[in-house]
Amino acid sequence: MPALAIFGITGRMGQSLLRALHESPAFHLSGAIASSASARLGREAAGEGAPTGVLITADSAAGISGAAVAVDFSLAEGVAAHATACAAAGIPLLIGATGIDAAGHGVLAAAARNIPVLIAPNTSVGVSVAAKLVSLAAAGLGSSYDVEILETHHRMKRDAPSATALALGEAVARARGQTLSEVAAYSRSGRHEARSLGSIGFSSLRAGDVVGEHTVIFAADGERVEITHRATDRITFARGALRAAEWLIGRPAGLYDMHDVLGI
Repeated sequence: MPALAIFGITGRMGQSLLRALHESPAFHLSGAIASSASARLGREAAGEGAPTGVLITADSAAGISGAAVAVDFSLAEGVAAHATACAAAGIPLLIGATGIDAAGHGVLAAAARNIPVLIAPNTSVGVSVAAKLVSLAAAGLGSSYDVEILETHHRMKRDAPSATALALGEAVARARGQTLSEVAAYSRSGRHEARSLGSIGFSSLRAGDVVGEHTVIFAADGERVEITHRATDRITFARGALRAAEWLIGRPAGLYDMHDVLGI
């Protein structure tokens, strides 16, 4: 059974990954890494449930030692350092963290010259399938249909629009031969003008404990097509992440995404 290291072990997704490992033990946990400011350093990786026998560390090199693959669900500001550590150790890396800036993506691209790096702002298999359906709908319906993307997350979600919403917008733009940055409408506040033809609108809601909901609306006179994905438990992201991590082992160096994992 291959060894797995988890960056961001104390977060919601880190703990969901432990649940998924107990549910279907495709890996054994070999390393649990958290921020140097974490109050749980030196403690058991599992916050609740069956113990793993692994203690939490802030030392990335020690945490990934012996791992066949690492997954990163930490905060965006730590991703570059984690990728650099994995590249130095030759350990494949799945990035599930969101909100990564351009500099961070540059570090990931550099790491991908030495190891396989899978960037997945959403590791749900269902979301990846939904994104494929969105791409097909955008290509078939054409640019005469208005497109709006609505996403809802829990109150603690930091980035808006979500990385998943942006990825869905990119899917629409690519299918139309557009660049998202040229057609995205992130805010209409204070604008007294009609909707721009061919634009892709985004709306973000933050409330309660919503895990994640995304709807892409294609609207024209007389009809509307909606493609929706709703996540009700983070375990779905954890299951997808473990599936992707298993796929990543043994791949050549390079950048990958969930569509590569699913072959779609």
